[in-house]
Amino acid sequence: MVTSRELGKTRLPLWAAGFVALICVTILGLSAWREWEARKADLRNAEIDVANLAHSLIQHADDTFEIADTILIGLVHRLEIDGTEPATIARLQAYLPTRKSSERIRGIFIYDATGRWLATTERIDFSKLNNSDRDYFRRHRDSAESGTLIGPPVKSRSGGQWIITASRRINDIDGGFAGVALLTIDVSYFVKFYERFDIGANGSTSLLNTNGIMLARSRDESGAFVGRDLSNAPLFKGWDSRPAAAVYYFKSPLDGVQRLSYYQRSSRYPLMVLASKSQDDVLAPWWRAATTRMIFVVGLVLLIAMIGSYLVRQLVQRQRTAQALVTTEANFRLLAEQSSDMVTRISLDNRLLYVSPSCARITGWSAEELLGTSALAGIHADDMERVEQAIAALKNGEAEEARFIYRQRHRDKGEIWAEAALHVTLASDSGTIDGVVAVVRDMTEQKDLQDRLASLATTDGLTGLANRRAFDERLADEWARARRDGTQLSLLLIDVDHFKKFNDQYGHLAGDACLRALGRILSAQARRPADLAARYGGEEFAVLLPNTGPDGCAEVGEGIRQALQDLAMLHAQNPPTRLVTASLGGAAALPSQAMADCSTLVATADRALYAAKDAGRDQLVMSGQVIPWPAKSA
Repeated sequence: MVTSRELGKTRLPLWAAGFVALICVTILGLSAWREWEARKADLRNAEIDVANLAHSLIQHADDTFEIADTILIGLVHRLEIDGTEPATIARLQAYLPTRKSSERIRGIFIYDATGRWLATTERIDFSKLNNSDRDYFRRHRDSAESGTLIGPPVKSRSGGQWIITASRRINDIDGGFAGVALLTIDVSYFVKFYERFDIGANGSTSLLNTNGIMLARSRDESGAFVGRDLSNAPLFKGWDSRPAAAVYYFKSPLDGVQRLSYYQRSSRYPLMVLASKSQDDVLAPWWRAATTRMIFVVGLVLLIAMIGSYLVRQLVQRQRTAQALVTTEANFRLLAEQSSDMVTRISLDNRLLYVSPSCARITGWSAEELLGTSALAGIHADDMERVEQAIAALKNGEAEEARFIYRQRHRDKGEIWAEAALHVTLASDSGTIDGVVAVVRDMTEQKDLQDRLASLATTDGLTGLANRRAFDERLADEWARARRDGTQLSLLLIDVDHFKKFNDQYGHLAGDACLRALGRILSAQARRPADLAARYGGEEFAVLLPNTGPDGCAEVGEGIRQALQDLAMLHAQNPPTRLVTASLGGAAALPSQAMADCSTLVATADRALYAAKDAGRDQLVMSGQVIPWPAKSA
């Protein structure tokens, strides 16, 4: 039955994938929300900018037409009092230029009741000019209203440019229509004034009357938009219900640009100002910054998604590996528990994590008793350092496997020889070394057999002494050690006198007994651990004496000769004593770099042996210290 915990582990990759997806969606959502808020903030700032601009421009328009209104009121008042007699008009003609002191005023005109020009600031011949056909003239003639009329833009007859007219009715003494006083303002004046304000490459400011007629527009030097009727535009639909000032988003019917604007109506004149910015221009900086930020965010989300996907795949792979590990562990336990060898798993702190049942046969302790204990427990002290170094090399990654033989304590048998084959184990998730598997088998019988074989390979079977092979190896080692340490090395060569005659007379069994007796004497005389007695060949023997000079060598040699004489073994063919005797040749050397090798010592001792035989046998001859023969100079 699957537990809830196991079910949770199974669904862990799904939950991780959902968590990563949630993080990505959250980051994208928050970023989108932030960018939208930044967009709205930029639009709000632009709304404030165009609102402030509209307030300023409507104030400017009010001031301009207030000047015009003031001039017109003064002129009309003077004409209504003084009349339009020629003398009055002459004085007025001289007076009008003084009223055109402001650059805002283009021209001032006085017309009589028939539309004939009476006076003007323009320097032209107006004797034949008549403006009775102008709309403003007809309106004043037909209406008794005395207020200032701001008319639509018209082409000036005196200058040919677009102008905006401001006019008032002139009454005679009886209140009848006596003419019109007219003041004109160049459209270009407003166009130039609007150019002072930076509202973007596609921004615009417009002056309109409340009927939707375009009076002036920025960047319209040619007057292409002047007089355009915009009364059917959405802004003017439901005009009476709109507030006097408000933000207004629209698509311009003039140039098709989507605009963010603010309109402001004049509180004194039938005028309004529309200040607008291109919405694309307003949002261009935001769009560039948002694009950069969103590219970064999308890149970050993609990176998180990639990392998350990698982690999810790792989780899935880890689950599969864990399942495979469980299966492998089960198979491992099955094999280990059926194996005659002891199989163990060792942690990085050298604790036993698993022990197969074969441990009871190999160590005498059960698996339950060994679990959690140190894997190094019970190892012989002389082998401990070697075993620790091998395990440390495995755990440090210096080697993948190791094999060695060591001595192990057994509960009942005391001590056994064991062979261990070790191999590192790797963590399934990280691939790092997490322990060691050891296969241990009892090698006591094999070790005893190997020791016996090794002993047979280096021991003379008759005398029990070292054989010639063991002697040669030991001689080379001691020669190298003596040369390194600067100590003396001595050698005795012993040869039984007339041994062939002894064999011929007493038989080979007696000869063998004689050699064994001599071997016992040599073993007794080679007392120190470093001394070596060996059968050199046939009836020849050798005694190697490390760290021994000529005197010590001679003392040992005399002891051997005397012990053999004391044995008093009968040898009728060896006059004059008729006993078994031996001749001894001794040599001592102080090895140096100049000496070739140890063969020098053997040759010197051999010459001393032959000298003993030539001198009558049954004696010791010392060759003296061996020294290198100086080379001849060229």
